[in-house]
Amino acid sequence: MILTTKTKIAMAGLAYRAIAMGRAVLGRDDCVSAERGGIKWCLDLREGIDFSIYLLGAFERSTVRALQKLVIPGSVVFDIGANIGAHTLGLARSVGPAGRVFAIEPSDFAFAKLKRNLALNPELESRTHAHQILLAAEIEAQLPPTIYASWPLLAKETVHPKLRGRLSTASNARVDTLDGFVEGQGVDRLDVIKIDVDGHEYPVLKGGAKTLARFRPTLLMEMSPYVQDEQSHGFAALVALLQDADYSLEDASTGKTVLLQVHELQALIPDGASINVVARPPKVLGKTPIR
Repeated sequence: MILTTKTKIAMAGLAYRAIAMGRAVLGRDDCVSAERGGIKWCLDLREGIDFSIYLLGAFERSTVRALQKLVIPGSVVFDIGANIGAHTLGLARSVGPAGRVFAIEPSDFAFAKLKRNLALNPELESRTHAHQILLAAEIEAQLPPTIYASWPLLAKETVHPKLRGRLSTASNARVDTLDGFVEGQGVDRLDVIKIDVDGHEYPVLKGGAKTLARFRPTLLMEMSPYVQDEQSHGFAALVALLQDADYSLEDASTGKTVLLQVHELQALIPDGASINVVARPPKVLGKTPIR
């Protein structure tokens, strides 16, 4: 059963209240320095992503497992929508000393936390390149004043009614395209892109058309029709882009094939929910794509 984001946040909120009450009895607040799976974190338990790492040891375990299968030592990986580094740090460990991770996050709130968590893990930080950038379809795109980057468990402020995200400033970010960023960084290999940008997947990938065609990276991405339909392009545009690039889909949790068709995906994913999928490029003459 696929739960809506609203339900997930509500369930996490109940768990948070119980844990926060116990911590308060011991004189402890919501700010925690923790180590999970050998990675050090600075966490705010009032935040959904942070609380998941604290309580469960990871954020979106099925995504973690999928990335561990896709990423090998020496890989070059992009984490687009890195947020606090929930997946960035694990990716940096998976690529090893010979690999590289590019972590891209536009919001001031999350980027500061990403940098803090990287600093706690110097070995992983040394192979990670963090950039406060908003990736868009074209370089002339305007930087929005705020974006969703926080998922509070006790929302005292306005949050999205379904996404449950809270808007955060992005005043220190700059706009670029994926193609422009790859060229500017001199990237000559790209194996995997993890992308979770809350409905903006289409403009990010549209601005990376040359990159997708050149490197044929595997994508691990969120599909959420209701969020993407709130944007001017709509969910159908994202599906068409992937179809045109000849990608095929698998459910990241189960590994089962998912039909890359608008109506099938809309029927599969309940309103207010999302799934993570692995989008695989076509094989070239029976060989793995040229990197």
